[in-house]
Amino acid sequence: MGIPEGAPAPQLWPVSAARRSAEAGIDALYREHGLGLVRFALLLTGDKGSAEDVVQDAFLGLYRGWDRIRLDGNELAYLRASVMNGSRSVHRARFRARQHEPAAEPPVWSAEAAAIDGEDRRELLAAVAALPTHQREVLVLKFFLDLPEAEVAQIMRVSRGTVSSRAARALSALARRLKEER
Repeated sequence: MGIPEGAPAPQLWPVSAARRSAEAGIDALYREHGLGLVRFALLLTGDKGSAEDVVQDAFLGLYRGWDRIRLDGNELAYLRASVMNGSRSVHRARFRARQHEPAAEPPVWSAEAAAIDGEDRRELLAAVAALPTHQREVLVLKFFLDLPEAEVAQIMRVSRGTVSSRAARALSALARRLKEER
């Protein structure tokens, strides 16, 4: 007994209209913001492979939770927060791994990132990598993504005052470090 002639072939995995909508929405988000999110993650993690993995995980989480997460147009903010949290997880994993290694090494910037610019840029990236995690995150969100302090505070789940003070401390530390290297 087969399929009647002219009848549509059955789908092995039926796809709901909501799932097609999720795929279209996430595809559009990825096309528009994927590269920027990878760059954001690169500044937080220090290497391209980890940055790409973190962004992929953020989009996968959004896809899996599309039906239950009520974002109301805040998908990009959700992705940025997911990327930041994923980057923190990378740093925690690195920290745990370093505890079992005899010699600790700082995060290594990819060859692509180092080749982008000259020596000044490499010094700046090294100085940013040496900052405490929360200070580095504030600088990346505020200056690289050019987000207002209120949005940075929302993503980091801290007050605006905390964002301001972390940014001021980070800039001061960067200035001291860069001045010492010259």
